[in-house]
Amino acid sequence: MTLRHIPSAQRHHWWNEWLDSKQSFPATGNYDLAANAHGLLMVHNEDTVFPGEGFDSHQHQNMEILTWVLEGTLEHADSEGNTGSIRPGLIQRMSAGTGIRHTERNASSLRSREKLRVVQMWIPPDTDGTVPSYEELDVRDQLASGELVCVASGIAGRSGVRIGNHFAALHVARLAPGQSIVVPHAPFGHVFVADGSAVFEDVGDLARGDAVRLTATGGHRVTASTASEILIWEMHAGFA
Repeated sequence: MTLRHIPSAQRHHWWNEWLDSKQSFPATGNYDLAANAHGLLMVHNEDTVFPGEGFDSHQHQNMEILTWVLEGTLEHADSEGNTGSIRPGLIQRMSAGTGIRHTERNASSLRSREKLRVVQMWIPPDTDGTVPSYEELDVRDQLASGELVCVASGIAGRSGVRIGNHFAALHVARLAPGQSIVVPHAPFGHVFVADGSAVFEDVGDLARGDAVRLTATGGHRVTASTASEILIWEMHAGFA
């Protein structure tokens, strides 16, 4: 059983003229994503995209891609004809399967100057070569409860958008100061403070951008010090 605290400043940092990318696992460049993964989580990027900018059309294959917006609006369009405006409280899932091309852009114009801050997460599918698919779900009402909400899952009987890996689930909580949640028990867990600050039982204080990676444990209480948003991956398998 292990708990590893990853301070925000220890993340891999990559940027260019319009993108500031803070990566829990190095993803930009010639990296072995599977070798650097924790459990099934291969990519966990917190990206800030400047107004009017974004990713031009590019292709993915055989990957489950989850997108969670923290600030601003992301405009999505893909080769399967799916389009969407992804705002805070709306989870997006894209299953790349045999291959899909898409664009992702900050919907804000240069004049309005609203930044886009978004977390994008990748896990592998159970089966390669499936038909590409897409799903969105608005979970704002559920998050208002202050409880831990399952927003995406391949585990049977769970809520949220469906992902093509039956060993994984993504949970989100929006907490007022003093509110607590409990980390699910799992062989692998990843807890990320997307906003605010919190105290993690047996670890201590966590600031925005900090993470805790869990192996063969769970049940730890996370208590918000300030208004906070917490993302938790529960994973019942990992790369060999």
